[in-house]
This record gives sequence, C-alpha cells and structure tokens, in this order.
Amino acid sequence: MDWITLSKGFEAYLTLEKGLSKNSIEAYGRDVERLRHHFSERVQKKALDISFNDLSQFLQEASREGMNPRSRARLISGVKAFFRYLIMEDIRADNPAELLETPRLPLKLPDTLSEEEISQILNSVDLSDPQGTRNRAILETLYASGLRVSELTNLKISGIYEDEGFLRIIGKGNKERLVPVGKDALKFMRIYRYEIRNHLQIVKEYSDILFLNRRGSGLSRVSVFNIVKAQVEKAGIRKKVSPHTFRHSFATHLVQNGADLRAVQEMLGHESITTTEIYTHLDRSYLRDTILLYHPRNN
Repeated sequence: MDWITLSKGFEAYLTLEKGLSKNSIEAYGRDVERLRHHFSERVQKKALDISFNDLSQFLQEASREGMNPRSRARLISGVKAFFRYLIMEDIRADNPAELLETPRLPLKLPDTLSEEEISQILNSVDLSDPQGTRNRAILETLYASGLRVSELTNLKISGIYEDEGFLRIIGKGNKERLVPVGKDALKFMRIYRYEIRNHLQIVKEYSDILFLNRRGSGLSRVSVFNIVKAQVEKAGIRKKVSPHTFRHSFATHLVQNGADLRAVQEMLGHESITTTEIYTHLDRSYLRDTILLYHPRNN
C-alpha cells in the first residue's frame, strides 16, 4: 500500500474514529508527511518495511537538522500514532515505533495573570460599544470557565444552563463535559445575547452559537486572539497574553484558593491528572497545605 493511501486513511481515522480537532489532525498530518518524505523520497522504503533502526536514524537526522526536543517529542507522538493505526487496520503486525524514547522536556510553566491584572483587563472594556459588550462577555467566560479557544467559539446557547450555573462544552475528541460558570460571566452573556446579538442578521448555521461577529457569523480563533491582545494592551499590561493565558489563570487561581485538583482536572477537560498537576508547580503552597492537611503525622 502506498504512502498517500496510508496517509489519507490515517487522517480519516483521526477525524471519524478519534474525533480529534482540525488543529490536532493537521499536526499529526505534518508528522506523517515528514515521515513519508524521508522514507519515500530519500530512503525509498515502504511503511511496511520500516524498522526500529530506520526510525532511530530518521529522528537522529531530524535532531542534526536542528529540531528542538519539544518538536522531536511532537514528531515521535505522531509517528507512534501512525504505526498504531497501521496495526489496528491489520496493515502491519508489529510496531517499530513502540520503543522510541521521547526526549526529556524541561518543565515549562504557563504564563498567568494575577487576579488584579484580570480585573484590570475586564474593567478596561468599553461597554458603550456593542463589540465591547461582546468582548467583555468573552473575557469573562474565558476566565470564569477556563475554556479553550475552540470551546469558546463553539459555545452554544442551548448549552448554557443559566439557572444551574453550568455550560455544556464539547472538548477535545468530541468529549462532553459540564463546566461551572460564575454569575458575572452569565450576566455579561445575557446582556450580550439580548441587547446586542438579537439585533444582528444571524447566518442560519450560527443561530445556536453564542459569540458572533458583526456579520452574524461565528468568530475565528484569530479573532479571539486579537480581541484579547487589544484589550490587554488597552489595560496597560506588559505581558504576552493569549486566550490560553486566561485558562491557565483560571486553573492557577482555583488551586491557589484551595480547589481540589481532581475537580480542576474535570473542569479543564484534562484526560490525565498529570497535565493538571503543572498548576501545583505554580503554587508551592498547595503542596505544603496538602501535606499538612492529609499526612497522618500532622494530625
């Protein structure tokens, strides 16, 4: 079976069976394309004939070309996923990528905003402008619920349970979760929805999407990035801030104020508690307080 056919099959598997986001699928696609280019055009080997040694040499070459450890880790993840797919489809009986070792990565702590900086950004929004009202609702929602950008842009009106104080979110891998949302965020959502959004000519396919642009269509990821960037600059904050910074700040402030790590994991939609544990590194007092509270010798 040729490389192009295998690549398309892998993409279809990631889309239909794994339900990955467009960005994740594109990332895996780039990994497989690099693999294909190396073995199809340089070494001239079929996917069925690749050995562990072949893959090791492939990764060594990527390293010599200047690929950093984080990018190599990303590449190895894609290669492993591709060969797991080949085994699942009975195209290969063995997995030559199984023993590939991912490079050790330094712990990269996410950038966060303080509670004061969050307030500074929110209070700098011009609510006399209809777009300002929408932007305040967006920023409040990002901070109140820790949503990813894609989750925010796909937030449905039918997924807002105002009386219960929850949002129904479709996250990575089409996994559904309920996320608590605060009163301030709900208040600005309500103002935007009934005083601004109701006056837009809404494109039919976006009738259930909450946050829209002036033309009544859904917001792009880039639009949300630009909204955040502009508001941070207006607030006079000299940090590099993205929508994801609000998500990190949401989690960090919860941990700092004593939230259970498992609860934070559920709210963020992390598959593994290990991913959530990074927020304990941002607040060492969490670890100290946990030991003081739960260790039997401290009771």
